[in-house]
Amino acid sequence: MIEQIRRQFELAWALADLHLSALAEDDFLWEPAPLVWTVHRDESGLWWPDWADTEPDPIPVPTVGWTTWHMIFWWSTALAHLSGSPVPDRASISWPGTDASVSRIRRLGDQWRDLLASLSDADLSAPSAFPWSEGSGRTVADTVLWLNVELTKNAAEIGQLRMLRAAH
Repeated sequence: MIEQIRRQFELAWALADLHLSALAEDDFLWEPAPLVWTVHRDESGLWWPDWADTEPDPIPVPTVGWTTWHMIFWWSTALAHLSGSPVPDRASISWPGTDASVSRIRRLGDQWRDLLASLSDADLSAPSAFPWSEGSGRTVADTVLWLNVELTKNAAEIGQLRMLRAAH
């Protein structure tokens, strides 16, 4: 099964890379609607995302900046969980900026590819609580499959935002 997961990742990555490569500076903070989640620069120059612990209703439309921050957040967290490293707190993960966010996502993609290369079919049945809670009964296979789907979803969101912006 690990071979199929690796191939699924490469397919998802190809879609993500297509959209990431086409991003222009102005795409990141473009707001497609009055109600958005985006990133904001603080007094020290760091960028922080909008966030709510309980999902608001209606759900804000994420900007490309927010979506790239979110990719950095969940990918960093998943890699930490699966490698046994300290898991970063969401509030400690700032958005690195336009070009830097794409570079960071590419590095995370390389790290993910390396992690997938290190896994065997037997490793996939080990328990994994991310992104679920402890005792969920989920496995490493669930986590890596979830991540591949999350990557696909975020790539599609970025692509859709790019197309909407181009149409305006």
